[in-house]
Amino acid sequence: MGVIPPDYTPAEHCLRDRVILVTGASGGIGRVAALNFARHGATVVLHGRNAARLDAVYDQIGAAGYPQPAILLLDFMSATEADYQGMAQTILDAFQRLDGIFHAAGHMSPLTPLALQNLATWQAHQTVNVLAPTAITRACLPMLSRAPAPMGKVVFLSATPALDPKAYWGAFAVTKAALVELAAIWNDERAPAAAQQFFVLVPGPVASPARSISHPGELATEVPAVVSLIPAMLYLLTGSAAGDAPFVFQVQGTHT
Repeated sequence: MGVIPPDYTPAEHCLRDRVILVTGASGGIGRVAALNFARHGATVVLHGRNAARLDAVYDQIGAAGYPQPAILLLDFMSATEADYQGMAQTILDAFQRLDGIFHAAGHMSPLTPLALQNLATWQAHQTVNVLAPTAITRACLPMLSRAPAPMGKVVFLSATPALDPKAYWGAFAVTKAALVELAAIWNDERAPAAAQQFFVLVPGPVASPARSISHPGELATEVPAVVSLIPAMLYLLTGSAAGDAPFVFQVQGTHT
């Protein structure tokens, strides 16, 4: 398990002239990631399924004077292979490059026993948490492979229950655990001597929409804010994490 150096401070413009795709950018961790990647110089491709919420993030980035972002509207629940290929083609046509992906989009339902999680519940988690990031990454690999070193990184957002499964987390924990295997296999398939390209970020508890579903009675002030994850995101995305191992990084917290 990797550890983000406690003294790591990202350079102010560490993503200058880079193009970064952020899925789930309309809210939660994805929105905070998109805003902060733009603050560090990136041209951010904002993905989401809610046009109004994406427009709000777009306008916030523009108002701050950061590089002009782009919007990609796509609902993973109905997306096809052609949609994912079209997503990559749109990025290529607009920017002729892609330097990184931060997979923040996710699906979560209230915690329930496995016996009560029906097929539709499993299909929704599988579609958004596993199939979508797999298809997007596959479609974008040609662009990522051309990104100048040390970029070309893909960061999958997992969760603590994926590494330490507990009762009631069910489909969410299982599908988030699959991302660890996915990243491991893709890293193993990379060219010999190539730098580590695929990472998994496991946040500790943060005040996100997903946290409000899993812990509905908890006050947002009782856990760290999402912005506390920004150094970890940038550490992985910019290539600061070097070497063959590890590729899974957990942000430690005092809550569960």
